[in-house]
Amino acid sequence: MLSPRYLTKQIFIGSIPIGGNAPISVQSMTFTKTADIIATKSQIDRLHFAGANIVRVAVSDQKDAQALAELKKVSVLPIVADIHFRHRFALIAAESVDAIRINPGNIGTKERIKEVAKACEQRKIPIRIGVNSGSLEKEFDKKYGPTPKGMVESALYNIKLLEDFGFENIKISLKASDVERTIEAYRMLRPLVNYPFHLGVTEAGTIFHSMIKSSMALGNLLMEGIGDTMRVSITGELEEEIKVAKAILRYSGRQKDGITIISCPTCGRIEANLVDAVKEVEKRLSHIKTPLNISVMGCAVNAIGEAKHADIAIAFGNREGLIIKGGEVLCKLPENKILETFINEVEKLAIEKNIQN
Repeated sequence: MLSPRYLTKQIFIGSIPIGGNAPISVQSMTFTKTADIIATKSQIDRLHFAGANIVRVAVSDQKDAQALAELKKVSVLPIVADIHFRHRFALIAAESVDAIRINPGNIGTKERIKEVAKACEQRKIPIRIGVNSGSLEKEFDKKYGPTPKGMVESALYNIKLLEDFGFENIKISLKASDVERTIEAYRMLRPLVNYPFHLGVTEAGTIFHSMIKSSMALGNLLMEGIGDTMRVSITGELEEEIKVAKAILRYSGRQKDGITIISCPTCGRIEANLVDAVKEVEKRLSHIKTPLNISVMGCAVNAIGEAKHADIAIAFGNREGLIIKGGEVLCKLPENKILETFINEVEKLAIEKNIQN
C-alpha cells in the first residue's frame, strides 16, 4: 500500500525544489576529475539527456575547487559539490555551486563546519549532511558502531550543530551499503526532523547488485512516503543510474512518467518471437514520457486478461496477432506487420492523452 509522503521543509538546489510537494528528484555523480571541465561537462550533458535533475561532482583538490566556477557556467544541471576532509574546498565551492555535501565524519571541527555554514548562508545554498555508516565520527562509531542508531545520532548531532549556527537550509542522507541498515536508519530519523531526505544505498556495486539493493531499499522507503531526492549508485555507470532510478520511482507509484511494459514470462505456449518484440518496443518507445501501460503477450492464455487492464496491447497468436486498445480489439494483423502498427498506435495514443491532459 502506498502511504502519503511525509511533508518536509522545501529547499531549492538551483531552480529545483526539493521537499514539500515537489516531485522526487533524481541525481547522479560524475566520475571525471572535476578540474577537467570538458570531460566533466560531457558527463553532465549525458546525465541531463538521460533525465537527471541534479548532478554531484567530487572536489578532491585545489584544482577541482577552483574549476567549479567555470564548470557552473557551462553546466545544464544544478551542481552539488562533494567535500571530504578539507573544509576550505567547501568555502571555495560555496562561491559558485548550488549546494554543498559534507560528510560530518571527516570534515573536521565545529569551527570548520561553522565556516562552511556561514559561506552557504551568504549565498543561500543548502548543505547536505551526508552520513555514511562506514565513516561515522569516532564518538558515534565507538558508542554505536556502524549501526542505524549510530547514523541517526550522527545526523541529529550535526543538524543541531548547523541549527545552532543559525543554518536550516538542510538536506540529509543516511547511507549504508546494505538494504536493512539503510531502511532502518531512514525510518528511525524520519519522524524526528522535517528536513528533506536524499535516498541512496552507498557502495551498491555493479549494475546487477545495485539494481537489487536499490530497488529493495529505495522502493520500500518511497512506498512508505520517505524520500525527496534519490540516487541509484552503480559502479561505472551514468545513464543506467538514471534509468533504474526512474523505474524505481515509477514502480513504487511515486512517479507517473513514461511507459510501463507488461510482458509474459517465456514458456512453451509462446507463438511469436516475444523476446525480440519486447526489446524492440522498449527501444523504440523509450522517448515517450506520457504514462502508459503497454502489454506485449506471446499467446492467448494471459493476453486477453492483461490487455483489458492495459492502455494498449499486443496479443500474439499463430503467425498473427491482435492489437487491443482500451479493452477493445483495434485490429488483427499478420505477425510481420503487427509490431510496426503497434508502435505507431502507441505513439498516437501518447499524443491523444497529452491533448486530453
